[in-house]
Amino acid sequence: MANITADMVKELRERTGAGMMECKKALVASNGNIDVAIDDMRKAGQAKADKKASRVAAEGVIVIKANASGNQVAMVEVNCETDFVARDGSFKQFAEQVAEAAFSSGVSEVAALDASIDHARRELVSKLGENLSIRRVYSKKSTNHFGTYNHGGQIGVVIEVKGGTPELAKDLAMHIAANRPLVVLPSEVSADVVAKEKEIFIAQAKDSGKPADIIEKMTQGRIQKFLDEISLVGQPFVKDPAQKVSALLKQHQAEVIGFARFEAGEGIEKEEVDFAKEVMAQVRGV
Repeated sequence: MANITADMVKELRERTGAGMMECKKALVASNGNIDVAIDDMRKAGQAKADKKASRVAAEGVIVIKANASGNQVAMVEVNCETDFVARDGSFKQFAEQVAEAAFSSGVSEVAALDASIDHARRELVSKLGENLSIRRVYSKKSTNHFGTYNHGGQIGVVIEVKGGTPELAKDLAMHIAANRPLVVLPSEVSADVVAKEKEIFIAQAKDSGKPADIIEKMTQGRIQKFLDEISLVGQPFVKDPAQKVSALLKQHQAEVIGFARFEAGEGIEKEEVDFAKEVMAQVRGV
């Protein structure tokens, strides 16, 4: 039997929004496996969704570079340890240098980009006293055109569009920043993900007491809704919620080839530090 700690219960509560006792029972039943506990709680209707992906725990900045004709682009995420350094002018300048290097070289691999600017990175590490890292790189040239959007250096989006207008591409990039689609088309969602969601929906619907054929229809409807929610073309357009993105694209005779969305620190766990306690410990010589 796994040791269920208070931190595990806290994490499960943050990820599901469920009560403390429900979380503890689910962890005991899953032998301490948080992901299994989340699935079981969703099946029992105790949790709406896993909120892990929405947690942003690290510091950093997103920088995008694009040419005037809109057919070449680069986007990078550069991380540091504290928000103080993230606001530092020399750190921001370094991040711009990283983006420029990705754009001019066309490099899409972090390792290759690291090698080209490692000297500058190490010098800045010595100056700022923090570890700095290049986390993600997106770099591409195309016969199509790109739309970009950077929200305060914290959320960056690049979208490749065939047809349409530069204004449409920019609007779609803003939409992606706000609505977080995971794929362009519902067909791009993996069969495993769909099967897992279907299993959860069926488990939830069984408590309704409805016949199996009705449950199957309900489940199919919920699966379609789920696919629309996570695919770009199935979402209501952020500037006109009465219109789906698919209809907007058809109206402009445009097609989305792909997109990349970076959110600074997304999915990275950061240790929470109580600086007041640290200072008191040093004062007391602990």
